[in-house]
Amino acid sequence: MPNAVTHFEIMSKDGKKLSQFYAKLFGWETEWVKEIRYGMVKAQDKGIGGGIGTKQRGGKWGVTFYVEVEDIEAYLSKAKKMRAKTILPKTVIPGMVEYALFKDPQGNIVGVVKSLAPTQPA
Repeated sequence: MPNAVTHFEIMSKDGKKLSQFYAKLFGWETEWVKEIRYGMVKAQDKGIGGGIGTKQRGGKWGVTFYVEVEDIEAYLSKAKKMRAKTILPKTVIPGMVEYALFKDPQGNIVGVVKSLAPTQPA
């Protein structure tokens, strides 16, 4: 089974204003998290959730998508063998996710992510 895109991110110079823009434009439900200057976008019926944030010092503006994987290190290694470059090694947000970023051979930034949240029984 192919890996699914599970999260998107739009980084900008003013994440709060951009979060409000997309909420108004598309009717997205967003929750602004002041401490990290990041708006969480709630997943809709036929879509995925994401985030709209203020870029960090040294960070880039732009759009990134995240693909769910079982083993972050294995995918970074596979991407490296295919001429990609790791730009953020595996990083853990306790109780939520572990993730990493790589730059593909054309210069696009892509994330790989593994959920650490407990799964709910069906």
